[in-house]
Amino acid sequence: MRVYLLRHGATEATAEGRYSGRLDTPLSPAGRQALHRAAFSPQYVYVSPLRRAVETAALWFPEAKQIPVPELREMDFGIFEGRTWRELSDNAAYRAWVDSGCQAPIPGGESKAVFCARVCNAVAALLDWEAARQTDTVVVAHGGTLMAALECFGLPRRAYFDWRVKLGGGFVLDGSTWAENRTLKVLKEVNITNGD
Repeated sequence: MRVYLLRHGATEATAEGRYSGRLDTPLSPAGRQALHRAAFSPQYVYVSPLRRAVETAALWFPEAKQIPVPELREMDFGIFEGRTWRELSDNAAYRAWVDSGCQAPIPGGESKAVFCARVCNAVAALLDWEAARQTDTVVVAHGGTLMAALECFGLPRRAYFDWRVKLGGGFVLDGSTWAENRTLKVLKEVNITNGD
């Protein structure tokens, strides 16, 4: 069983460096143009229900049935949503969050621990289902979502922030031993963008 953990394409917010966790932003025109149909065609794809993931999955896998999984949404950045780090640089709550290593709860949002538990529980449940059927699994979600899942299950082991994923890219992983040890071994990093 192969597992594809893939990040959506570019949005206006990502181009501007804005926190857009729960914001339902679409792909930008440049983001849409940069993506091309994938070289493989799964029967179905698990997606975050946010537009940028749904639109990306439709461009990559136009014939696939999309299965929305609400728990695959990006981290809820609360009062930081829609703003850049520069705009927040004098905000005491933001400084406290950054000083905590981005671990503390965000006012009006999630802590990293709560976010990672949400994502990892959802990914584990869908991989348990797919491992029983021995089918390949494709997930199209967000950078933080993939970092959380890979920190939990990825091999070789890496810290959360060491699993950064490029827009329009991701990882192909070997899930053949998922049922025995609940780990995913990285086979390769991929980009499904024009020019790659």
